[in-house]
Amino acid sequence: MRPIRLPEPPSPTLGVPEIFEGGVYSVIRRAVVIGNGFPGSENQSIGLVRALGLADKQVLYRVTRPRGGVNEWLHWLPVSLHKKVEYIVRNLLLLTVRGRKLMPVPKENGGSVGLSSVLEADVKQIVTMAHETYEKEGPLLVVASGRDTISVASSIKKLAAENVFVVQCLRRGGKTPTGGAIWCRHQHMLQIQHPRSQLHRFDLVVTPRHDYYPLTPQAQKQIPRCLRRWITPLEPPDRHVVLTVGALHQIDSAALRSAASAWHDVFAPLPKPLLVVNIGGPTSRCRYGVDLAKQLSACLQGVLVTCGSVRISFSERTPEKVSNVIVKEFKDNPKVYIWDGAEPNPHIGHLAWADAFVITADSVSMLSEACSTGKPVYVIGAERCTWKISDFHNTLRERGMVRPFMGSEDISESWSYPPLNDTAEAAMKVHEALAERGWRLRP
Repeated sequence: MRPIRLPEPPSPTLGVPEIFEGGVYSVIRRAVVIGNGFPGSENQSIGLVRALGLADKQVLYRVTRPRGGVNEWLHWLPVSLHKKVEYIVRNLLLLTVRGRKLMPVPKENGGSVGLSSVLEADVKQIVTMAHETYEKEGPLLVVASGRDTISVASSIKKLAAENVFVVQCLRRGGKTPTGGAIWCRHQHMLQIQHPRSQLHRFDLVVTPRHDYYPLTPQAQKQIPRCLRRWITPLEPPDRHVVLTVGALHQIDSAALRSAASAWHDVFAPLPKPLLVVNIGGPTSRCRYGVDLAKQLSACLQGVLVTCGSVRISFSERTPEKVSNVIVKEFKDNPKVYIWDGAEPNPHIGHLAWADAFVITADSVSMLSEACSTGKPVYVIGAERCTWKISDFHNTLRERGMVRPFMGSEDISESWSYPPLNDTAEAAMKVHEALAERGWRLRP
């Protein structure tokens, strides 16, 4: 196999001592990541922070929603309103039981909801920290991920304009509320994923190209004229927008080298070539069920003779009826190992050691990570995807990064392409935007 040159994480910009470049007040040394509890969303922010050289100087907070029961129908509401509605509904139910007391009003940023191992995002706490540590530590980089974190990040920006540098990230395909923030002298706003409109509210917007698919001529033909004003985004990309091919993530050459070493004893002895199969789950833009599972099973049977080993992983979104088909078909095959979900998660090891991948078409994140390795990536189910996800697949095919999985492939025959390098490229754009305002990052 021809060696593939993988992208290196960006190196920090070299310069003269900070005392000659604005001192401590223009150098960012630490980061706060505000997530929403969804791995695909938080991974983008953490990946960007890592590419910016602050991976070992970050603290994770979360904005969480109530879950279960009626809450599954309330996710369209803003987080604060959702919590209040959930509080009212819960206490109305409790009042029907004699002797029960009202539950306390949940805190604005989540209260006891969420994971005990991760701090709940509290605007006042983060703002106070930014104010009190500014003189000694300099500005605070705040990177928020997901639609639900918008109000928190915007509030931090408004209340600590002289002390924070805010990066707003939205989950892939997410939509941003119309509310926003105004840029201030000691602050920088960046958004990953497109907002609805008014891009000037942010210093930088990092978004996949397919998020602008609704503005293409072919998409406009599919949208009734009366509905076009409700389809996001409303504006074409401008100088604030950095367009990527896929989702940001944490995979680069350094991460893969580390994973190759860490997982050596597990994967080195396996017969080659190693085919890794990642199975996601149906979405509103990629609908499938047992039918795709049966198609995937048949195609895998067709290529088994050319594989040394096969490792299959399911995601949290994989329906049980889909995984059951795969497990029933391959559980007794000596060439095939099916990950049971137990820790440690072998995903990073798979990326480092696989010779080729088969991935269901629904997951932009999994495809983006696999395409960052430069190794063969086969996609199954792309014909079931519509709208901007279909546009994403077209881009990958045009760049020679993916091929459809037909079941007739010879997995021992390798092919390669320039690896996807979105995260490092986005990080460089952040450096450039900061430099325009006299700011810089110091790892």
